[in-house]
Amino acid sequence: MLHAADMSPGPSIEVRNLQFDLSEVPQHWHPRGVGPTVFWDELSVFFPVGEAFFVRSVRHYLPQLTDPGLKAEVAAFGAQEGFHAREHLAYNQRLARWYPVATLERLFPIFLLWVASKLSPRRQLAITCALEHFTSLMGEHILSTPSLLEGVHPQMAALWRWHAVEENEHRAVAFDVYRAVGGTWFERCRVMLLVSVFFWGAAALNTVVFMAKSGALFSVRAWWALLSTVLFGRDALARVMVGPWLDYFRRDFHPLDRGGEALIEAWKRTQPAGT
Repeated sequence: MLHAADMSPGPSIEVRNLQFDLSEVPQHWHPRGVGPTVFWDELSVFFPVGEAFFVRSVRHYLPQLTDPGLKAEVAAFGAQEGFHAREHLAYNQRLARWYPVATLERLFPIFLLWVASKLSPRRQLAITCALEHFTSLMGEHILSTPSLLEGVHPQMAALWRWHAVEENEHRAVAFDVYRAVGGTWFERCRVMLLVSVFFWGAAALNTVVFMAKSGALFSVRAWWALLSTVLFGRDALARVMVGPWLDYFRRDFHPLDRGGEALIEAWKRTQPAGT
């Protein structure tokens, strides 16, 4: 078991009950058009079901935790993820005007039900650790690269930056629970490899469906705008995620090694008093 002295100090986890009015957001809300809009939109499909899975996998071990600080972080983690799921559910209801969101949302629960029937609770927690690593890195990229959301609809910018901040605030919770209940280096590395293939494969499927429904499946311009955001551009996601993804395989890895407090504090300074 981990004790308080063994845990790395990190940013405090604040629960913010924020809501975003997306009713006036156009279908293609990114100034670079369909491609980058589709990239962010298709990610939202995963969140309501995914975050419920994260919370269940962490809370399963709550009775075994002895450290009161970690127990408090688990509670705050669950509350943050609950609000994320609520806002992305509303986001996805908006997307359903144009895309087969209900069908895509059903595929993810089918996979998670299979996982729950085949894998132990600890391996399910290892899946959560891997996906939380992805979401925290994407959040870090959003917060450290203002150009990603420059000129987008303000409600979309606000939603994604809020989500990014909170993913960084709770980036270590699932990992610390995993260590506390005896999770091993070999297990988490093997699970990360499998999760990486599944997550990016599912994201690619969502992207193709969204591009087709947008009428841009064969648009070189739209695909280049998307791929320069994700793979090839100066600020592309892959350029900043490959190194941190490899770091996960270090024996001494911990999510808080990357810090992130300065990015969180910078976002806080942009918020109205009381947020």
